[in-house]
Amino acid sequence: MAISLTSPISLLPVKGIRIATAADEIRYQTRDDVVLFELCKNAQTAVVFTKNQFCAAPVIVSRQNLNVSQPRYLLVNSGNANAGLGVQGLADAKTSCATLANECECSEEEVLPFSTGVIGTRMPVDKMMRKIPSMLENLQESAWLNAAEAIMTTDTVSKGWSKQMDLDGHQVTITGIAKGSGMIRPDMATMLAFVATDLGVDSIILKNMLTDAVDQSFHCITVDGDTSTNDACTLTATGQAGIHFDELSKQAKAEFIEVLNTLFLSLAQSIIRDGEGITKYISIKVDQAKDEFMARAIAFTIAHSPLVKTAAFASDPNWGRILAAAGRAEVQGLEVNKLSLSINKLQVIAEGEVAIDYTEDKGSREMSKDEIEFCLQLGLGESSANVWTTDLSYDYVKINAEYRT
Repeated sequence: MAISLTSPISLLPVKGIRIATAADEIRYQTRDDVVLFELCKNAQTAVVFTKNQFCAAPVIVSRQNLNVSQPRYLLVNSGNANAGLGVQGLADAKTSCATLANECECSEEEVLPFSTGVIGTRMPVDKMMRKIPSMLENLQESAWLNAAEAIMTTDTVSKGWSKQMDLDGHQVTITGIAKGSGMIRPDMATMLAFVATDLGVDSIILKNMLTDAVDQSFHCITVDGDTSTNDACTLTATGQAGIHFDELSKQAKAEFIEVLNTLFLSLAQSIIRDGEGITKYISIKVDQAKDEFMARAIAFTIAHSPLVKTAAFASDPNWGRILAAAGRAEVQGLEVNKLSLSINKLQVIAEGEVAIDYTEDKGSREMSKDEIEFCLQLGLGESSANVWTTDLSYDYVKINAEYRT
């Protein structure tokens, strides 16, 4: 059950983008599972992909197509990852691009395919392609909510965020959706995310915006330490708002980037709040590190510890597990006598010693909450890092044990 998270009630349309969804029954029998995004001419799109070397065919094909052209269409399916299928998988991904391109009278390279779902099962391409004509007929700007639902796999709620802002007298919209619940320790983004704005942005600046936003959000989450074969995140700027990023005042530029980063962080945290089998939403903050590498390494080592995660599931204030995880992080120069630890606002360790006022009862009360923050102060410098994760429950094991059955 998701922690303090519900599906969005509405998402704002973005000028220059039309969307259609369809039910192809690739894996799910009761809802839409294919999404088509149509991007207006001259739209700019930046993409980041998984760093998993065993990447899926759609990732390979999308990378190749991006080297040739800016996309006009994004074709997304859930339920089948089209991964681990070698030459056949690549052929199927290319067939989907070619079929859509033929219907739209664009080049094959102007289509980017995205897939998520079960690895090692062939994609029913012929079946999916039969939906293309009707999807093209039903494209509309207001279908973001439908798209958010159609890309779900083990998610329990759809995930989306949008905002409209006035930038130097121009109304600018930004909207994004994401899916992900398990197999989350991304080395780029999340399992799938699609973000768009009607502001005009040049391709190089757009790529930098995406990279920075991902680094502060999707690079800082983990459910289970696994990086998907299919992770991909897109950021599209349609230029339909009537103003370009370069034309904005310094204040307006800062406001746009702040909103963009807020959107990405919201989507990333939504994935953690809907983590598979979650009963606890856990924030890990490491302060006073020598550098950001040290802070992140310690935070992620704690977040990936099965012992820490199971203690959280049991509401057990076993702070020794947190310190043990911090101590085995691959960093140099950690000084135990300078380290302090708090659970929520409760101080547990003060400069290497158990805090005078700490009791197990107080610790249990904090660990029994749905939302928990572990804050470590290293006393070594001024760098910090934040990571968000979940507990490890019986249901997580059940969901993944039965995923293919």
